[in-house]
Amino acid sequence: MGGEIPYLPDVMNRFPTPGLKSRSGVPKILDTSAIIDGRVVDIAATGFLEGDLVIPEFVLKELRHIADSSVDLTRAKGRRGLDYIQTLQELPSMHVVITGKDYKDIDEVDLKLLRLAQDMKGAVITSDYNLNKVAILQKIPVLNVNDLSNAVKPNAIPGEVFEVEILRKGKEADQGVGFLDDGTMIVVDKAKGRIGENLGVEVTSVLQTPAGRMIFAKIKE
Repeated sequence: MGGEIPYLPDVMNRFPTPGLKSRSGVPKILDTSAIIDGRVVDIAATGFLEGDLVIPEFVLKELRHIADSSVDLTRAKGRRGLDYIQTLQELPSMHVVITGKDYKDIDEVDLKLLRLAQDMKGAVITSDYNLNKVAILQKIPVLNVNDLSNAVKPNAIPGEVFEVEILRKGKEADQGVGFLDDGTMIVVDKAKGRIGENLGVEVTSVLQTPAGRMIFAKIKE
């Protein structure tokens, strides 16, 4: 499971005044989805994150519960999340702190997380769509890993040409679907019968959706 996670001093003791900044930047509180997702490790390694990374014990408890699941895939996700925490702790540029602060009057982990963020005047790091929305409604700063991932993907413009492998058929007649190296989906017109082929395609339009960017293209003549 990646070894036992060392317990660090309660972060609330290090913030005697609500909102007091540690090092530089406000504290960033990690939720379960962001930890399991794992991309936060790569982001932290680049040095783009400032301030402490805070992991509440109630999030650790949820991760341990997931890691003990009888379902293989769920158990693997939980154990991977615990390994990611250890990796974060080993990054020389980051300071990971674990807080025992809890809210016994709140049952739901996400709501506990938001209360903690309010008390610390910190920001929440998540990849959970619903938690992101609730945080925005409560005017709590939120850093969505999916939004960051989409933001750093190269822009595509109509007329640009790519080479892409057609992997499966699309939803509409005659469409084929492929993916760029960064995971962006390309829907190619009249490519349904070209599955398994690498095709030169020309971008016709780009659609930004809540799930990410989608590129529409035609086969390059």
